[in-house]
Amino acid sequence: MGKRCRYLYLFCRITPQVVSLVSQEGAVVPVLARGIRRVGRIPVVTGLIAAVLVTQAAGAEAKPKPTIAQTKARLAKLNDQADQVVEKYNRANEQWKKARKDYNALNGRFKEQVERIDGLRAGLVSVAVSTYQSGDMLALPNLITQGDPEALLSGLASIDQLAADRSRKMAEFEEATRSLKGRRDGAKDAYDKAIKLLNDLRTQKKDVEKLVGEQERLLRRLNAYNPGNPNSTGIKYTGPASGNARAALQYAFAQVGKPYRYGGTGPGAFDCSGLTQMSWRAAGVSLPRTAAEQYSWGASRRVSLDALEPGDLLFASGLGHVGMYAGGGKMVHAPRTGDVVSVVPLSSYRGIFAAVRP
Repeated sequence: MGKRCRYLYLFCRITPQVVSLVSQEGAVVPVLARGIRRVGRIPVVTGLIAAVLVTQAAGAEAKPKPTIAQTKARLAKLNDQADQVVEKYNRANEQWKKARKDYNALNGRFKEQVERIDGLRAGLVSVAVSTYQSGDMLALPNLITQGDPEALLSGLASIDQLAADRSRKMAEFEEATRSLKGRRDGAKDAYDKAIKLLNDLRTQKKDVEKLVGEQERLLRRLNAYNPGNPNSTGIKYTGPASGNARAALQYAFAQVGKPYRYGGTGPGAFDCSGLTQMSWRAAGVSLPRTAAEQYSWGASRRVSLDALEPGDLLFASGLGHVGMYAGGGKMVHAPRTGDVVSVVPLSSYRGIFAAVRP
């Protein structure tokens, strides 16, 4: 084989290895080294081509990192999305809990009915066994052969009573059986609904966790991630509120410094509506779970933003966020992933459009 042919042969052997592996990070140089050891000296033109391929691959893999401004813009967009996604998750969670409660109640009544039917069945069996063991001494032929008229009348009365008792127990048994079927079907429907909602909830949870994971990565890149302290004792409320509004604000201020966590209702972490719900629960007022539900609940309790009083619930546009007015132009709220329960100027949170006074 001539020298030129031999070089071409070696080039054809080594080049496909390079081409097939240039996209695999860290794999090109070792493969080239093995190829060189295997085939000996490689013509300059082959080495140049391989070098060009490696350089191009490295250039293609290198991606510029986002700037600080780009990272902040991306984070702001994610924060807006998170408000809605977490609300959706909380709604799904509440629907699942309600469906589970409905199923447990129906299933409990179903079990009670089963026990009642078992008792009725045992009663019918007892009557049948008793009749068999007595040899049916109250049967009409036996009574007729008795010479005592009083005994005959007494026996006839006993037959009527026994027949009525049997008839009553049979009717109760049949009615209970029909009722059992209805309760069974109701419990099954409730169970099926609960399972569907549970599957929906799991899907929502995956969506939230994916978004939260990206939020955390961006915050850490900006050195702005605050893990909070689940055991924080918060701060003391010294504002002008009184009555149950004061109790609600005292609870909320005691949570300052604790981390935001989606789905959180305390005691170690909260999301926005979880904080308002638990704060007002401490004041003896029962609020629904989500921001949207709290807004609907307060339809008859709306107040103007120009007439706010401490303790009023404050809602952001889109109903993805809720906080509580603390007086003095401030509010206390659980902001978002990577932040903690805080007291902030009202002007620092954009989009507040409505207030409700519990």
